[in-house]
Amino acid sequence: MVRKPASMYRNIRQRSFTRRKYMGGVPGVQIIHYDMGNLTRQDYPVKLSLHVEEKCAIRHTALEAARITANRHMVNAAGRGNFHIKLRVYPHEVLRENKQATGAGADRVSSGMRGAFGKNVGTAARVVPLQKIFTISCDKEYFLAAKKALKNAGQKLPTPTRITIDQGADLVL
Repeated sequence: MVRKPASMYRNIRQRSFTRRKYMGGVPGVQIIHYDMGNLTRQDYPVKLSLHVEEKCAIRHTALEAARITANRHMVNAAGRGNFHIKLRVYPHEVLRENKQATGAGADRVSSGMRGAFGKNVGTAARVVPLQKIFTISCDKEYFLAAKKALKNAGQKLPTPTRITIDQGADLVL
């Protein structure tokens, strides 16, 4: 079966579908870590955040791709102990899909829209405008690297994003 495009799940059209207790076979979330970098140090002078600009649903695969991109860029630029990245959303929403057979003879196999509630195919995080997705804390010499890491991570998400400086704007400007 072909994977459906992300535009099918990006826009929110219905109520949330989150009660895993009543549904079986929900695929596992692919996000491995929610905190990366130096987890013991808390006193970083600079904090940057990646915000979404539109209400949408972000699939767990897109969140994982963005997390890998941001983490790899920061490890290469600053080293493993000079930053902290936090992923701030969790994909609670369960996505369903009514799979259709394709190819020759599919009309004999497929039942069309009969019983079209669908099967669980993945999870997504519902976000609202200006909600934080990622936060990077670092020293001021790694400010540009953190900004570039958030920019690259934002390109993996299905919505326009914005980078804001939460703390330490006077140090870097």
